[in-house]
Amino acid sequence: MKRIVTVQDISCVGKCSLTVALPIISAMGVETAIIPTAVLSTHTMFSEFTCKDLTDQIRPITKHWQKEGLGFDAVYTGYLGSFEQIDLMAEMFDTFRTQRNMVVVDPAMADNGKLYPAFDPAFAKKMATLCGKADIIVPNITEASFMTDTEYRETYDEAYVKELLQRLAALGSRISILTGVGLEPGTTGAMGYDREKEEYFRYTHKRLPASYHGTGDIFSSSFTGALVNGLSWKDALEVAAEYTAECIRVTMEDPEGCWYGVNFETVIPYLLTLLERKREERKQS
Repeated sequence: MKRIVTVQDISCVGKCSLTVALPIISAMGVETAIIPTAVLSTHTMFSEFTCKDLTDQIRPITKHWQKEGLGFDAVYTGYLGSFEQIDLMAEMFDTFRTQRNMVVVDPAMADNGKLYPAFDPAFAKKMATLCGKADIIVPNITEASFMTDTEYRETYDEAYVKELLQRLAALGSRISILTGVGLEPGTTGAMGYDREKEEYFRYTHKRLPASYHGTGDIFSSSFTGALVNGLSWKDALEVAAEYTAECIRVTMEDPEGCWYGVNFETVIPYLLTLLERKREERKQS
């Protein structure tokens, strides 16, 4: 069985970070190891949440894994809460990287033109160095603009997106993927760039009139799970984009849908259908 280790915080209630990564990747038939960087009572859209930082546990966990001879088909990081955690992840990449596995970084730190309250531009620069050590990175446009000193734009054209991808590629990763890319009215999607092949790829779908916490984590988790299942990065991008959109659609239509996240659980069968469809297409190609 393939194995992924994902490193990010866990909210005891709240559909984001490890509370979506663990079930989604496991449902895709991949063993999911975790390193929680912090434990929160709820995610941060709730008021008066509690938080216990677990930075001091990261190195002991990885040292134990080394002693046990454990390896991973992918190392996938999400929200990291401090400079020290970024340094620890760089160390972890060096420790567990092989010629056959991959490192995926979702630099979860900003959205809608602003950094999250806990972060500043210096943190974004530090995150850029971690992205430079990854094989694949999946920032949104805000995160990409902060990491590359590019002006953030609410409205943009394809030339802007391609320039942003080029600047991301210059950080060092082989494949850079921008999420939340909408070049035509009423659409959204993702666009990627393969630095070695100098090749762009874009996938677009209808934009839904709703926004929910944690959808970026759902995209990154399903994307990484699809990669480890043998899909190309382009096919994995399509699977992740379609699954995320369907999670939003189903939640919008559910009169009892919760406000703090999407109904990703009920849409997992659709995710597995997408995954199997891509596998069959690959066999026939």
